[in-house]
Amino acid sequence: MSDAKVRGIVHLVEETKTYGQKGFRKRMVVLEQEQGSFTNYVPVEFTRDGCDLVDGLKKGDNVEVTYRLNGRRWQKDPDSEVKFFVNVEAMSFQVLEGGAGGSSDPNDAFDEAADEEDAPF
Repeated sequence: MSDAKVRGIVHLVEETKTYGQKGFRKRMVVLEQEQGSFTNYVPVEFTRDGCDLVDGLKKGDNVEVTYRLNGRRWQKDPDSEVKFFVNVEAMSFQVLEGGAGGSSDPNDAFDEAADEEDAPF
């Protein structure tokens, strides 16, 4: 099975949150997608060391996120209602051109400078 991907404009990058005694970390990034007459907001979660990967993301960046769906079953006690939860766990991302952040490759600045006559190299 191939990796699932979602594209959108970064709407929000939350601070990293830490949970439990073992220090589980997660960080939510919300992507915005224009869907004709309405806007779709897609929350994706980066976990553990992945939280640090999104430090450079900014609101307005156009990104493609590779993710996997995780689900779980929860029941408070045997007599209570069973509930199911799903989350979108981000595995990686790529900043695409066309957003406020532009390209994610720092070497692109050298390529642009090489086209100028007054480049220092």
